[in-house]
Amino acid sequence: MSPWKQGRVLRTDAKVCHVEVDGEVVLCAPRGKLFDALTAEQKNPVAVGDLVRVDLAGDPASIEEVLPRRNSLSRVASSHDLREQVLAANVDGLVVIGSLARPGFSSNRTDRILAACEYEEIPATLVLNKVDLVEEDEVAAIEATYRAIDVPVLRTSAVDGTGVDALRELLRGRTTVFYGASGAGKSSLLNKLQPGLDLRTGKVSKYWKSGKHTTTFSQLHHLDLGGDVIDTPGIRVFRLYGVNQRELRDLFPDFRPYDGKCRFPDCTHDHEPECAVAAAAEAGEIAATRYQSYLEILDELLPPPEDDTPVEPPEGGVA
Repeated sequence: MSPWKQGRVLRTDAKVCHVEVDGEVVLCAPRGKLFDALTAEQKNPVAVGDLVRVDLAGDPASIEEVLPRRNSLSRVASSHDLREQVLAANVDGLVVIGSLARPGFSSNRTDRILAACEYEEIPATLVLNKVDLVEEDEVAAIEATYRAIDVPVLRTSAVDGTGVDALRELLRGRTTVFYGASGAGKSSLLNKLQPGLDLRTGKVSKYWKSGKHTTTFSQLHHLDLGGDVIDTPGIRVFRLYGVNQRELRDLFPDFRPYDGKCRFPDCTHDHEPECAVAAAAEAGEIAATRYQSYLEILDELLPPPEDDTPVEPPEGGVA
């Protein structure tokens, strides 16, 4: 009988992965062949949420195979490392925690992760946290911006319990990524949903019991209410991976009503004359914060391949 079993990755550290196999957490070392199979553009062969085949006969146990993913959430690893870093795999949705105070709300940070979710077709919900610390008109203005592009918005406060029941129902029976800046209140909300969650590490096998494991990127927690949360670290800058400048405009749903209305069919919505999107932003039809986020992300991306250039429109008209 083969010693290989299927498991699910709960956490990845520098050299070891925590894999749940038959209800037990086993510390497994990814096999070298998984790293050998990586392309020059990929950083990590295994991500939290991956379904894997593990060999329990070794000492330590090992991950032999990563099963095909139904989806994944990736970013550029860092400004000095342009490879793809997969933060989570096989998820049903993402919740972006936007702190309204201490720290204040960042449209840019929010818009980046929403664009990534649009690219990966992962349903996203915006949670406006710490509503107890700001005035109603400030909350309402941010809420209106994102509801206008059909992003569900929840108001929450771990202090007075606002929105916690609604968040609980959103997570029930699903695997959801929690994303937010350091200090946004992710841990406080999770502990409100399930007190002591950060202390629940499960039963760890005998393999690699000792030693300090560092560089935890994400961690999956089971919720007693039914469902799983993948808690990601407080990433300072999220840079989109695998998206070129042409594709970016399709990741901003507020731009879609203006498709085909620019003077040039390959308009980047940046510097071109007679740009319908820029005009809409100036007129207040597109939120200024959203447009500024788009321009900043655009500057980081590569242009599309040369053979992907649209045909020029006929003279005097729009294609």
